[in-house]
Amino acid sequence: MSCEYRCAGSNYYRMDYTHPHEVLERPGREIAIVNQALEALHLAGILPGTEYDEQRFYAHREAVRNHFDIPWTAITPRMQRLIYAINAIVKPRVMIAAGIFCGNTFICNAGAAAGPGACYSADRLIGIEWDSEKCRLARKNIRRLGIADRCELVVDDAREYLVYYDGTIDLLFIDTDTSEKQDLYFGILQDVYDKLNEGALILAHNSVNSFSHVHNYLDCVRNGTNFRNSMNVVIDMEGLEVSLK
Repeated sequence: MSCEYRCAGSNYYRMDYTHPHEVLERPGREIAIVNQALEALHLAGILPGTEYDEQRFYAHREAVRNHFDIPWTAITPRMQRLIYAINAIVKPRVMIAAGIFCGNTFICNAGAAAGPGACYSADRLIGIEWDSEKCRLARKNIRRLGIADRCELVVDDAREYLVYYDGTIDLLFIDTDTSEKQDLYFGILQDVYDKLNEGALILAHNSVNSFSHVHNYLDCVRNGTNFRNSMNVVIDMEGLEVSLK
């Protein structure tokens, strides 16, 4: 089973990837669009609710703005809010982010459990990045935020790490390289499927702009025999596929 939420004008909502903190629209519009996406996910049975603490989110956003060195990112302000909100709503005990670059995608998820935006306490917050220099920057950013003791950032190939990972997962965020011919998203899914707790979520970034490279993954999560439901959330040009096991 699969469905889609697409906001009006998503194709025209663009950011300069080298200016991650640029304000792109009125705050009220950003809030309204993300709230509509959360409501759609709730009505589809993917999220248990829609409420999150906006003030804690703003504390999280401000801390990232002040302490993170982000050379570039495709995480738009809308997507930052959506990812944080999903984590704040479901409160995953174990969150793993595969493909974290400088740590921005990691903290979008982990920020609901660690740092100024924390609204719950997680057991494990794990970030995986294959490039050692990028992971070094991510670790530096996390230290500057003062939450290094709460986070596990590892230098490894995501598939290699997850094959040998012996725990369970409540929320998995995937944002790995989509430029290769092989569907790395699908490979990761195969590696972790049996490690996903019942009711676990997978968030897959680039479900729209990299569709041709991740179509095997999307076919799998949108098959009702593998996942209870999956929704393509299109609030910008990148998109986020949110899937419930």
